[in-house]
Amino acid sequence: MPDKAPENPERYDDDARVSDGTAPAAGVDDSRQTDDASSVPGTAGSAGDNGKPAARETTGGAHAVEKPRKNPVLVWVKEIVTVVAIALVLSFLLKTFLFRAFYIPSESMESTLDVNDRIFINLLVPEPFALQRGDVVVFKDSQNWLTPVAKEPAGPMDWVGDALEFVGLAADDNEQHLVKRVIGLPGDRVSCCDAQGRVSINGVPLDETYINAAEIPQPNAFDIVVPEGKVWVMGDNRNHSADSRAHQESNGGFINIEDVEGRATVIAWPVNRWTYLDNFSDVFRDVPESTPAK
Repeated sequence: MPDKAPENPERYDDDARVSDGTAPAAGVDDSRQTDDASSVPGTAGSAGDNGKPAARETTGGAHAVEKPRKNPVLVWVKEIVTVVAIALVLSFLLKTFLFRAFYIPSESMESTLDVNDRIFINLLVPEPFALQRGDVVVFKDSQNWLTPVAKEPAGPMDWVGDALEFVGLAADDNEQHLVKRVIGLPGDRVSCCDAQGRVSINGVPLDETYINAAEIPQPNAFDIVVPEGKVWVMGDNRNHSADSRAHQESNGGFINIEDVEGRATVIAWPVNRWTYLDNFSDVFRDVPESTPAK
């Protein structure tokens, strides 16, 4: 005789509990399943103290727990702070290694640069990239071309401007910098003026299309050779620029290349004057190279 009667099949736990919500296997008494379901907290057959269903049972008998919702204002503030921090770091790196902002306080470079223009200079010039004739450069006033200006007492909010200037988001308003155009490189012989009032480099007269067309430059005779490590600079607004011509008693009127902060690249402000600053290489195209003088 068989060990077990056919009408009373053996039951296993995995036959009695159906976790995926399907019907129980044929021939299996589902009363235990119903009893078990009603006794498990959080199932459809149970209710919490307030009569509402508890957490729904998920596959495998796990209970879903709702995560607390984050405050959207705090999330927004965190994102803004992160973006600002990244922007400040990038701006500082750009200001330190690539670009720096300056503003134009005088009319000496009109009409290329107007008073109160904001410009960005490329700090990779003169090193590792060399200066070229026609470059508009910003340089330190190590030759004392400018009249010393008494520093105004610090105001309570000056730290804001200083901080923005430090990271490169504000233009440097230090009045001990100047901006001019490079005319003569080391070894160049620069002279003025020919019969048409033009400047010549190494015997080649220049048709300087960048000069302020509103006024005809007044003759200002000079004849110099640029020493090694120096450059000869002039303003585009020739009649209103105290440049190398006006300071020959100090260092011969030359600017030390090591004093050059960088090459002016773009006008960044005001918006209606956004433009790339050209060095007018075609003006100097026919100028022969020369050997730097000692």
